[in-house]
Amino acid sequence: MKDMVKVHRKNIFYSLIILIIFLIDRVTKLIMINFYDLYGERNYALTSFINLELIWNSGIAFGMLSFEKSFYYNLITLIIIIITIIIFIVMVKSNGLQKYGLIMIFGGSIGNISDRLLYSSVPDFIDIHFKNFHWFIFNVADIFISLGVLILIYLEFIKEKSHD
Repeated sequence: MKDMVKVHRKNIFYSLIILIIFLIDRVTKLIMINFYDLYGERNYALTSFINLELIWNSGIAFGMLSFEKSFYYNLITLIIIIITIIIFIVMVKSNGLQKYGLIMIFGGSIGNISDRLLYSSVPDFIDIHFKNFHWFIFNVADIFISLGVLILIYLEFIKEKSHD
């Protein structure tokens, strides 16, 4: 019984992390969308190297594979949903740092999926640049997805080193 309570508490904790990631992503996107709706302002310079610039991304990560046709958009969305379900299944079965990496990927993914379903595209708004070089514009969900992927890559390197 004590072990079940411990597992239940851990699952609540993991669910809260996912919910927090989703809510941070959702709130920041809504702030940017409302800022644009209220002031008509799409681009706001925060620093000399970070702008907030609202764009609508109908593709996948960092705007790649953007399509105008709804068939391709819906196909990509379906593939993303299937991958997210697989990530969820692996996340449930994982533990340790791997679980946290997958939680970040899952939390970010459901944030972007919800936008794809609500808006038929994902609002991106963080523009990092140096002089005339601009990185891809991204959002908070993308940050968590990237951090989760980096954790998984790190764990693979550690696993490889331990086998040497």
